[in-house]
Amino acid sequence: MFFYLTTLSLQKFIKEDVPVLPESTPENGHFIVTEAWKHLDFLCKNYNLSGLEDDLYNVYSNVETLKELLEASENKYKTEDAGLKKSVAVKFLDYKMVDSKPVITQVEELQVIIHDLLAEGLDINEAFQVAAMIEKLPPLWRDFKNYLKNRCKEMKLEDLIIRLRIEEDNKAAEKKTRGNSTIIEANIVETAPTNLKKQKKSSGPNNYPNRKKFKGNHHNYGKVGYKAAECRAPKKEKKGQENMIQTNDNIDDLCTLLSE
Repeated sequence: MFFYLTTLSLQKFIKEDVPVLPESTPENGHFIVTEAWKHLDFLCKNYNLSGLEDDLYNVYSNVETLKELLEASENKYKTEDAGLKKSVAVKFLDYKMVDSKPVITQVEELQVIIHDLLAEGLDINEAFQVAAMIEKLPPLWRDFKNYLKNRCKEMKLEDLIIRLRIEEDNKAAEKKTRGNSTIIEANIVETAPTNLKKQKKSSGPNNYPNRKKFKGNHHNYGKVGYKAAECRAPKKEKKGQENMIQTNDNIDDLCTLLSE
């Protein structure tokens, strides 16, 4: 706006009031000068009002001069700017990183807040930005945070962001490896009982080939369904066979006696 009024040589209406002419000025001349000034001020004022939204236009349409319009709007926005500065400062101080979001994403959010602080004229040097960003790291990054805090060498903000990015990649790779190991162990635990069941099943009596059941009597004991070949006990000699063997022994003894 100031640039546009300057191109028209009307920038004086921003700060000046209605000119006060000396008493010696003729009445006709006084009227011409005053009306000319009011006319140009009217054009400048309404040019600015036309750029406002409807709600703001209704608020400022009753002002008399361009100077009053600019002063009213400046006071309003100065108050808003002061409130905005406090709001941005509180937002920066209350910002805390959490473990549920990527750290680099939260670092970028914090950088936006820092940019807003700088835009509002709240200057904070780079060393303060680095220290604040380290302090706001999430709980699971405690060891890495202590490592960064104990460094004696001063670190730039760009170097800190690079280190955080590398550390986050390392943590992601470690988590992935740990997850794969857990899956493998779970598979081993699930497979072992299954194999054991199969082994027990294969050693059961149902896996022997079916044999045709013997329907006769046992040779030694006379039990039904048992063969003498399958019995673990020694075979018994029949009574007739025992008498025959004893008779043969007696005949041999008699022959020996006669020969003598």
